[in-house]
Amino acid sequence: MHQPYHIEGGSRPARWLVTCDHATNAVPDFVGGGSLGISPSDMARHIAYDVGAAGVARALAAALDAPAILSNFSRLVIDPNRGEDDPTLIMKLYDGTVIPANRHVSDEDFSRRLNRLYRPYHTALAELAARRADTVIVSVHSFTPQFRGRPPRPWHIGLLYAADTRLARPLVARLREEPDLCVGDNEPYGGHLPGDSIARHAIAFERPNVLIELRNDLIETREAQAAWGARLALVLAEVAARVGV
Repeated sequence: MHQPYHIEGGSRPARWLVTCDHATNAVPDFVGGGSLGISPSDMARHIAYDVGAAGVARALAAALDAPAILSNFSRLVIDPNRGEDDPTLIMKLYDGTVIPANRHVSDEDFSRRLNRLYRPYHTALAELAARRADTVIVSVHSFTPQFRGRPPRPWHIGLLYAADTRLARPLVARLREEPDLCVGDNEPYGGHLPGDSIARHAIAFERPNVLIELRNDLIETREAQAAWGARLALVLAEVAARVGV
C-alpha cells in the first residue's frame, strides 16, 4: 500500500514544524498504473514536484531539531497545497504540458486520490502541528527559474505570506541584509490560497508561519540542499528570537 507521506524526526522536541507539500514526483500504482501519461523529462520538471525542496526541508528540520513531514505523491496526482474545492486540485495542463491521466478524472478516481493521499497527508500534518501549543510552521517549496515563454525570475529566495506577517516580514528584511541574495517579498507568487496548507494548518490556528520558495537551480545537489537548510535554520532561529514569535 502506498504511503502518502513521510515523517522525519517525529520525536524531535523543537517548536518548529517543517513541511514539504511537493516533495516528490511519485505516482502510486493505483493512479494510471503508476503513470500520468507524460514523459520522464516532464516528470523530472517543476510541474511534477518542487525540485530540491525535500532535501532542504530535511536539512532544515535536522538543524532546527524539529520534525518534518514530506508528501509522497506528485502534485500532478493531487496537489496537497490546494483546498479540496480548488479547481486546480488536479491539474489538467501545467506550464505547457497536458496531463493525459487527469483529462477525464472520474468521481471514483478523484475520491480515491483524495482519500488515499491528500487527506491522510493533512491528517498527519494536523497531528504534528498540534503536538505543541506554540508550533511555528515553515513550509519549504522551490520554483523554476523561468516558465516557458515568460521572463526569467531573478529571485534566489522568496517569502510568501498573507495576513500573518509576524515571521515573514522580519525574515524578508533579515535575508535582504545578505549581500549575495535577491529576496522576493511575496514573490514569485503572492500570499496564500484559501484552503492551502498554510491557511489550513497555520493561519486557522493563529500559528506563526512562513512559506519559503527557493529557486530550484540553486538546490539541485545534496550539498546545496544541506547548505541552504543550515543557512535558513540560523536565520529563522535568529529572527524568531528577535521578534518574539
